[in-house]
Amino acid sequence: MTTKVFIDGAVGTTGLEIRDRLADRKDLNLVVLDEQHRKDPKARAAALNEADLVILCLPDDAAREAVGLIVNPDVRVIDASTAHRTENDWTYGFVEMEKGHRKVIKGSKRVSNPGCYAQSFIALVRPLVEAGLVGVESSITCNAISGYSGGGRAMIDEFKNIGTDSFPGLAYRTYGLGLEHKHVEEMRVHSGLTYRPLFAPSVGQFYRGMIVDVPLQLWSFPGSVNPSMVYEAYMDVYHGEALVEVASKEESEAHKMLDAEVMKNTNRIKIYVFGNETRNQARVVAVSDNLGKGAAGSMVQNLNIMTRSKETMGLI
Repeated sequence: MTTKVFIDGAVGTTGLEIRDRLADRKDLNLVVLDEQHRKDPKARAAALNEADLVILCLPDDAAREAVGLIVNPDVRVIDASTAHRTENDWTYGFVEMEKGHRKVIKGSKRVSNPGCYAQSFIALVRPLVEAGLVGVESSITCNAISGYSGGGRAMIDEFKNIGTDSFPGLAYRTYGLGLEHKHVEEMRVHSGLTYRPLFAPSVGQFYRGMIVDVPLQLWSFPGSVNPSMVYEAYMDVYHGEALVEVASKEESEAHKMLDAEVMKNTNRIKIYVFGNETRNQARVVAVSDNLGKGAAGSMVQNLNIMTRSKETMGLI
């Protein structure tokens, strides 16, 4: 028996990647509206209500509208937008967030796919909050850089024009300077923090890849926290996970620099703990592919769980 899947918004960067990843699946019947019907309200409503599972790759308002069009109570939804990521009646789709979360996702009708920055931040911070190493009221800063594919078509076109008269050079750009990035509340809620982290995102001159870096003044936390305790907290949560890996202490110590593209074309997050025992400071760093585990890969992982397929089917 196949699962009928409708991708609403399959022409964007994430939507196209998801469609390509699912195209050859024998267990799925993939429905994609052609250009003539893609924006036809009746055609969209019919597709939304006839599917077993709907994948939304739309802007926030359009995603809310699409959910409102679904009247069939049996239709299950995974939403890639930010519209529902902090809604109580939606399940947050970071599978490895906590033990038992797979079961929650498996039984959910509405799953909100994580943001790429947010998922890595939560992977770094939530285990430390849960372990009591980082207090819920701690002041946390996050520095991050993503490949330009994370900015969608406009940014992709802009970076592809580098070297032309319009864009003679554009190696690196920091943004979110108004301190209102759309991922921040999602980061706060699902990491367990009381206060919003100070988030400093940037984009580099590479297509896909991501580094999320959280510096920690361990001396400022109660309980004599040290880098080894941070490492053990990650091992407790992620040991045995196929798609979230914790680098060994030896591997982390061997690094003098870390490449944002080291995990590109994979669906995994790799976590590093760089600690200085003498200074009692640490930098915890997550490296991923912003289109892999950061977007399309997470979507496929959630779909696999919801359709009771092998969780890592179609993932690297």
